[in-house]
Amino acid sequence: MVKRLFLMEIWMLFFAVTAMAQDLKKNESGQEKNESPQDPLVKINESLGPLRKLPDGNVWINVKKKMVVIDGQICMRRGPLEMFACSPETKEHESVIQAKAKAFLVHTALLMVGAESGKPVEWDPKYSPASGTRVEVIVHWLDKNGKPTKLRAQEMIKNVKTKKAMTENWVFAGSEFYTNPNTKKRHYMADGGEMICVSNFTTAMMDLPVQSTQSREGLIFEAFTEKIPAMKTRVRLVLKPEAQKNKKSASPKNDKPAASKIEKTE
Repeated sequence: MVKRLFLMEIWMLFFAVTAMAQDLKKNESGQEKNESPQDPLVKINESLGPLRKLPDGNVWINVKKKMVVIDGQICMRRGPLEMFACSPETKEHESVIQAKAKAFLVHTALLMVGAESGKPVEWDPKYSPASGTRVEVIVHWLDKNGKPTKLRAQEMIKNVKTKKAMTENWVFAGSEFYTNPNTKKRHYMADGGEMICVSNFTTAMMDLPVQSTQSREGLIFEAFTEKIPAMKTRVRLVLKPEAQKNKKSASPKNDKPAASKIEKTE
């Protein structure tokens, strides 16, 4: 039986992970003391300000700047897409980025920086789009010369009809829990791969608030090969929830990205 995440569980999870995160020791640069200084992506984390790493995954948060940072790598550069990012060993064959974390942990991190989950897409009795806090996704990596580079995730996704970059924004749908009737164990459904989707899934953690089919014959997005770095390039995904002005969820009527375009950092 599928169940929505109960409010009490959200708060328990929020405080439990916050307490664990508060115990982590930081050095002056804001990095973990046990993080290897040889890691070439450390400079990217340093540029994002003091980050607090969560347990059990390569996920960081900056509560003041309200951002979530996820370690990952490029896993696909050409072909149709159903996801933009997925958890390890799930949907890499139809995702641009393999995120080095479970979707459940990313969900928790988004709650910790103020995002509010809405609901996944509904198809029955009629189509109802995914809702929730709108989330900007930015991809950071080092180019072949070691220079920090960043790009909006939309720029890496091509609309097969317009041949231009995707314009829609993601919303924090929140996925669902499933209780196995035999083992009685609960599973977060987006851990099956539906972390950041471009096709609508009822199990999506983040989805587009516009109709986008899962049918292989009707997929409307593909990898924008020219904009994507080489295979296995290590990246850092930065998720920035939109400020909640009136506690209203994003809607399809207001799904265009900000006008400013992100270029290479100086």
